[in-house]
Amino acid sequence: MKEDARLYEPAEPLWHIGNGRMLFAGCLHRNALHSHSAPVLLAGLYDDFELKIGDAAWFFCRMAVIRAGTAYEFNSAGRPLAVVYVEPNVASVEGLAALVGETREVPGALIGMRGELSMIRALYEDPDSPRWVGSAIDDLVDFSRGRSRRHMDRRIARAVEALTFNDESDGEDWQEPRPSVLSAAQAAGLSASRFQHVFKDEVGVPYGRYLAWARMRAALREVVAGSNFTRAAHVAGYCDQAHFAHDFRRTFGAPASKSLSRVRR
Repeated sequence: MKEDARLYEPAEPLWHIGNGRMLFAGCLHRNALHSHSAPVLLAGLYDDFELKIGDAAWFFCRMAVIRAGTAYEFNSAGRPLAVVYVEPNVASVEGLAALVGETREVPGALIGMRGELSMIRALYEDPDSPRWVGSAIDDLVDFSRGRSRRHMDRRIARAVEALTFNDESDGEDWQEPRPSVLSAAQAAGLSASRFQHVFKDEVGVPYGRYLAWARMRAALREVVAGSNFTRAAHVAGYCDQAHFAHDFRRTFGAPASKSLSRVRR
């Protein structure tokens, strides 16, 4: 049975970014083909949504876990959708799969027709959820992580951490150079070519692409904290707001204005 999401629609979408976790919950429409550098959990909060993986046909589902580097698009037809991004050193696709029921596998994704949504719904429905969203998402990720048998190569986990350590900072650290492939490889005790091969195997995308994702996450954190797009772009190391806006559309398949023009605080 379809539930009337209009009963629970807040004035602003909910964003949370920190501690290697990122959550968006709000009303979206169609996001064009895009892919991410971290595992993603999609969940229709009150109804199924349409999903398309790569060049395959559209289909309906209630939840989906998308692997890093997998291209996909979705259409939630203006109904509330939750999107949880978890950095690869925090939790794996296999762990997120524990949150999804009645599943089937497709290339690059796990599709589910049901799942545990009560906590995410509560976050979406509560106007004061910014006060407790961090602990709630930590609990969700800890639950999924405890059910994953896969552990990331410690050398690669450290390289990822070097790019995500400032999730709780004010963002100014992004003015400092991020580790190059060569320096990251040296820190891991590997040759540059071997490091890039292992990194892609473990994370799902090349090192340079993950670095771009970390920069985007830093910019989003600034916007969610109250900065305008120009300030956020500067803090995250973009040349200007236009470059940030272009990269956002490429990363998320939709303009930043659709989900960032109003943010619940």
